[in-house]
Amino acid sequence: MCDHHLPITRLPMQGGAHQLLGLGLAVWHRRRAGEEESIEMEASSVWSGLNSGMVLSLIAVLWTVVWQNLQHLQLQQTFGRRMSRHARRLAAMVDPYLSLTVAEYDGGRMRRSDAYEEIKAYLGGSCSRDARHLRAEGGKDANKLVLSMADREEVADDFQGARVWWLAYSKSPPRTDGFPWWGAAAQEDRRFYQLFFFERHRDLVLHTYLPRVRQMGRDAMLQNRQRKLFTNLSTSHWSHVVFEHPKTFATLAMDPVKKKEIMDDLDMFKNGKEYHARVGKAWKRGYLLYGPPGTGKSAMIAAMANYLDYDIYDIELTSVHSNSDLRKLFIETKSKSIIVIEEIDCSLDLSGARKNKETATEEEKKDGSSPASDKQAEKTKKADTSSKVTLSGLLNFIDGLWSACGSERLIVFTTNHVEKLDSALIRRGRMDKHIEMSYCGFEAFKFLAETYLGVVSHELFDAVRELLQKVNMTPADVAENLTLKSVDDDAHSCLTNLVRELQEARMRMASQGNGEDEQDEETQ
Repeated sequence: MCDHHLPITRLPMQGGAHQLLGLGLAVWHRRRAGEEESIEMEASSVWSGLNSGMVLSLIAVLWTVVWQNLQHLQLQQTFGRRMSRHARRLAAMVDPYLSLTVAEYDGGRMRRSDAYEEIKAYLGGSCSRDARHLRAEGGKDANKLVLSMADREEVADDFQGARVWWLAYSKSPPRTDGFPWWGAAAQEDRRFYQLFFFERHRDLVLHTYLPRVRQMGRDAMLQNRQRKLFTNLSTSHWSHVVFEHPKTFATLAMDPVKKKEIMDDLDMFKNGKEYHARVGKAWKRGYLLYGPPGTGKSAMIAAMANYLDYDIYDIELTSVHSNSDLRKLFIETKSKSIIVIEEIDCSLDLSGARKNKETATEEEKKDGSSPASDKQAEKTKKADTSSKVTLSGLLNFIDGLWSACGSERLIVFTTNHVEKLDSALIRRGRMDKHIEMSYCGFEAFKFLAETYLGVVSHELFDAVRELLQKVNMTPADVAENLTLKSVDDDAHSCLTNLVRELQEARMRMASQGNGEDEQDEETQ
């Protein structure tokens, strides 16, 4: 039955199915074709979008790389310099002048410019006759003034057919808030000289005219030089007065042999520029003057300054707050000068008793006692707060790296107690020459007698010789006894007074010696 009905049911279904299948396939193919077309259209649009993004990204990357390279080439600065160069050429057609500026200070505010001082001296002697406004300072001659140009004053100068113009001006310094280290010097106006000249005269001005100006300025400074005595009134600034001390080696009471030795040493130093350069040493020399009070240490310094024609810088260490202030003071000292620290054993705690102090401190810790009184401790505390200059700072000031910032300078220390000074401070190389200023000897006495009384021999000379061998009397005390004090005084009366003073001093020494012997016997 099934076999009978099967063909009947399949035949008609096969025809319809084929039609339906064909129709479905046709529809499917059409849809598929449409979808493919839409997909292709979408793909093409996506691909075109991707191509555009890739191109833009590639362009961005390439532009970034090129821009970075352009920045390394600094095209903007290159174009700017080229434009500026052309602008200067155009300006030179209108303004053919060049200018050169010389400042009062070089190296910041630490050191005055030698070139500025030389130009100032040259202009004062050569060009100030044409200036309408001048500044005046004291000179070597008390009756003459040293002139210089006032601010905003301009003068002309002619040299080998070339005309130049000098302008003096000043401007206020920048604010120093937060920088108190510079002190009063930073508050001064900064002064300048500006030189104008034609560009065609560049080589002549730079290589011939300016060296001549500096040399003539040095000559003028030497001719008008007025020796000065400087002191540090503030912590890092010099003030000065005219140095007019009359003491010379010709009037210095000292053994003639020793005096000649010192003068020869000073001559060797003053003429030793090539020697110091050859051996690689800074052109300086240290002198230590030691001896009892009244033996002529200060007079020796004055005689040295007059002999060498040097300025004197007298440093008061207790007024210097720190090593930096000391360094700045030292840098501002000029060549041809004597830097003096008198009574250095009393100025600061720079003695050689460092080990003794450590020992005393240990003993103090053990027994709980203080070796000094409360008053002395308070005084020491006050000194420490007023000045913090250390031994190492002072040593660097003498012969460290900063000691070479200048040339032709003597450094002189004086002390009444050389045994109290640290050995590192007075060793050779720092204090190169030690000069003992001792009590008056017979040779010094004869010099004083001839100077004060005009006598070279006297019947009392033998008595004075004998007494001076037994009694210690300073040259200052001997000179005081030889000084004429009234119209009735003469050589004989003055020598008699001196013999009397020496005898009394001998008696005092004898009585003190007997007292000490009796005290020793009682102690025993």
